[in-house]
Amino acid sequence: MSVILISFAIVFVLVVVVATVGNKILDLRRKSQVVGMLQTAAGEEVVILTNLLKEIEPDQPTGFKQVVASLHFSKHAQQQIAQAGLTWSSNRLLVMMACTAAAGLFFGLTMPFAVAGATAGVVLAAAFGSLPYVYVRRKRRKRLDTLEEQFPESLDFLARSMRAGHAFTISLEMLGEEMPDPLGQEFRALFNEQNLGAPLETAMGNFNARVPLLDVRFFTSSVMLQRQTGGNLSEILQRLAYVIRERFRLKGQVKAASAHGRMTATILTVLPIATMVGLLLVAPGYLQGMGDDPDGRKLIAGAVIAQILGNLWIKKIINIKV
Repeated sequence: MSVILISFAIVFVLVVVVATVGNKILDLRRKSQVVGMLQTAAGEEVVILTNLLKEIEPDQPTGFKQVVASLHFSKHAQQQIAQAGLTWSSNRLLVMMACTAAAGLFFGLTMPFAVAGATAGVVLAAAFGSLPYVYVRRKRRKRLDTLEEQFPESLDFLARSMRAGHAFTISLEMLGEEMPDPLGQEFRALFNEQNLGAPLETAMGNFNARVPLLDVRFFTSSVMLQRQTGGNLSEILQRLAYVIRERFRLKGQVKAASAHGRMTATILTVLPIATMVGLLLVAPGYLQGMGDDPDGRKLIAGAVIAQILGNLWIKKIINIKV
């Protein structure tokens, strides 16, 4: 019981620290966003204002705060959340991860059929704590897949609009209004950013950062190269749309050819877990004996590590880049 209370105390302190640090990071991020928008609108004059604000800033992060501020997880998490199309903040994600980790620790320490007590609690805490981040990653992957499917159609729209006599920026505005989300939302952000005074190169770079797809890099590189060297941009975009469609078709063929390997990876991953859960429900004493024996715990740890490594290796084999 004392171990459980100590564990809960540690998790509670962790949640409080994460929430406090997350709020601080969120405030700093909001301040940087405001300064960035002012820089876009006013140019170099805001750099002087930013320097003045830094000079009168009352307290700089020191000690533990400086260590936390040096970590890049918050910035990375916020970027992942934005690419997933969610409205969360990075500190909210951190708090959710801490709370789910606490729930996993509680379940692991109190479940009656625990195999290794504290070890099971730590493993479940790590597994439960990663669930919010896994959810964000899955949402991000799904949204990027949708963007990838919509992108060739958007290039055809731009090419037709420019052949009809519209300027590139006007075509961007029309595309943002006509294209369904999520791609329409990204093109609206691109048009609004350059319309508010940002150079097209900067707006394109930010668009490329928001949508980290190879096709988007092709698009931004083509537009920037055409602005520097000249040429028929509508024809370039039309040919680029054809190349992207062919690449997308080849990607579908590769995915169909690797379906057997992906199914094998799923079965080999789920089968041992399902077997273990079945044994815990039907014959709890069978695995309880392994958990009580030192050699049995080593065998369980080795099996878990081998399972993880095997799953990663199979995914690496079937993950064919196109």
